[in-house]
Amino acid sequence: MLLAIDVGNTHITVGLFRDKTLKYTWRLNTYRHYTSDELGVHFLNLLATKNLDASILDGVCIASVVPSLDEPLRAMSRTYLRQTPVEVGAETRLGIKNLYNHPEEVGADRLVNAVAVHALYRKAAIVVDFGTATTFDCVNARGDYLGGAICPGLELAGEWLATHTAKLPRVAFQTVPTKAIGKTTRESLQSGLFWGYISLVEGLLHRLTSEMRVSPIVVLTGGLSPVIGPHIKSVTCIAPDLTLDGLRLIWENNNSERGKR
Repeated sequence: MLLAIDVGNTHITVGLFRDKTLKYTWRLNTYRHYTSDELGVHFLNLLATKNLDASILDGVCIASVVPSLDEPLRAMSRTYLRQTPVEVGAETRLGIKNLYNHPEEVGADRLVNAVAVHALYRKAAIVVDFGTATTFDCVNARGDYLGGAICPGLELAGEWLATHTAKLPRVAFQTVPTKAIGKTTRESLQSGLFWGYISLVEGLLHRLTSEMRVSPIVVLTGGLSPVIGPHIKSVTCIAPDLTLDGLRLIWENNNSERGKR
């Protein structure tokens, strides 16, 4: 079995695969000062919730955008999970071509999403990943990673307003605002953030599509994709676990003769 670990700025998302099937997922808060021992306890506890232990693992694949956790994760994997991890970076065998001017600058999560969407569709595509930041990543039908765009995430934008203004409250999005005209400050914030964000995403998709000079499929992923996705035009698929699938594909590409359990 494979343990896929996606380390974001807000959450660490973990998936356990049996062959190509995602059996279990977990989410931890990202703490930038974890030690390898603390991480080891967390990961062994996650496995224990399913009555499993490290002996069932054939491999570990990690994509991280938090550099301070790279070495602790590497050490944790070797010591507690008894696996040398595949770590996604510019030098990793991806199965796609990275056309960024400086390939090492691309976030590991963006590369993983590009790998996943190309393997799954084999068409020109744009992946929109709704995380702490929202990323737009463009891939052509040959599997060339073209680049994309980055903007603040919806929740980050709301948090910034609440932190940097005297009277604006924090707002959440358990439900979608039904109207654009808010009748209270809270409703106005929810409207501006949510419907404004929809317009931002659709506007960027229009510009990216124009520059790609094709009609790409649009795949949404990330924690807020099920909330935002239904309100965005021209969406092909909402795939919250796309990044975990990409980690599986990269691990398979780097371990073609792996054993199976």
